Order: sequence, then structure tokens, then C-alpha cells
Amino acid sequence: MFARNGDFFPGSPRRYHRPAAATEECTVQTATPAPRKATRPRADALRNRERIVTAAREMFVEFGPDVPFDEIARRAGVGNATVYRNFPDRDALVREVVCSVMDRTARAAELALAETGDAFEALERFAHTAADERISALCPMISSTFDRNHPDLEDARRRVENLVARLMDRAKAAGRLRADVEYGDLMMGVAQLSRPPAGTGCMSADRFVHRHLQLFLDGMRAPARTVLPGAAVTVEGLRS
Repeated sequence: MFARNGDFFPGSPRRYHRPAAATEECTVQTATPAPRKATRPRADALRNRERIVTAAREMFVEFGPDVPFDEIARRAGVGNATVYRNFPDRDALVREVVCSVMDRTARAAELALAETGDAFEALERFAHTAADERISALCPMISSTFDRNHPDLEDARRRVENLVARLMDRAKAAGRLRADVEYGDLMMGVAQLSRPPAGTGCMSADRFVHRHLQLFLDGMRAPARTVLPGAAVTVEGLRS
């Protein structure tokens, strides 16, 4: 069955018919495929990813960044293939854990900024929450091959820096935070005090973290009782 000029002729010979106007140029129009919509991950896939990141964070704190992937998968309650499907290499997983910790720290700073009471007490609550995030564990994760300047890390880092700087500026403006301390002084103190000393287990050291952190924070109150040695540790100084 063949079509000629839009009509169908049963029994016509199987022969190609050139268009009548042979000199006319035929333009073939192809349909442009509609752009595909980005598919949203399923809820169970998102839950699995969150469980992997949580398990990895816990195990990095306890055992360091070289913990085997199969141990992370076991703690997360997923298969090895699920871990590799979400994070094809160790750097990708470490980066996600670091960003997750920094995002949670930023949310704690936002909550502190939303408080309307004493500015220094809000800063204190933020510092204790940040210590619970064990930000000290981030340092050994960042190896020499790790891309410290990855855009995701830069965005998370700047967000934390800006929020904490605002918290500190507000406490200074209220006359509650001594004027000779900066972002790096606070965050280095939080990081160092939440890192267990060599030879002690994480769990045994945890019970002292908030006690010693409060001693440190009391030393940051205004008016200052002593002159601090050296210069204040700024964001730039902390990065260098």
C-alpha cells in the first residue's frame, strides 16, 4: 500500500515516485525533543544517602577518615553498592561529610542569631552546639589530595564564617564580648577543646568537653581581665 499526494492506492507497484516539482528544495523538519525534566531522587534513596553521611561522620570521628567503606555501609544499614552509587570515591564522601557538618554548624549560628536575649549567651549556646558537631574531626579528614577549594566547600565555609562573625559582632556591640578576639579565636578554641587528647577514647573525653569549653568562653567575656599575647586570629589568618 503506497501513498501518493496524500491518497492510498491498494495494489500499486512498489516503486519510488519523485515529487512532481523536482526542482523545489524539500525541507525536512525534525521534531525537537522536549527537554527532559530532572528526576527527583526517591524518598528512600534520600534516606539512604543521609544514613550513609551520618554513619560516615560518626566513624570518621571514632576511627579517622580511612575507615573502610564496607564498615560505613554496615553501620548505615545499606549495601556496599549503595555507598558507591552515592559516593564513587572517598574524597566525594569526605566532602559530603564536611559540608554536612558545616551546614549543621551554620544552622546553629542562624538559630543563635534569631535569639533576642543576651548576645553573649546566644554565642555560648552556638559554641556548645558546634562542639557537639565535633568540628575538630574535620582537620584529619582533609588530606593532601583533598580539594579544599571545591565550590561546595567554599560556599559552606563562607556561610559559617559570615554567620559566626555576625554573632560575634553583635556580642561585641552589646559590650559582652571582648574586643580583641575574632572568628578564628572562637572556632580554634571550639575545635581544639572538642578533640580528645592523644591516648584517650572519644567517649571518655566527651564528658569534659562542655566543662572546659565554658572555661574558655568565660575568658572571652568583656571586660577583658588580661592582655592576650599575639594578634587576634581572623578568617584570613585561620585559612593561611
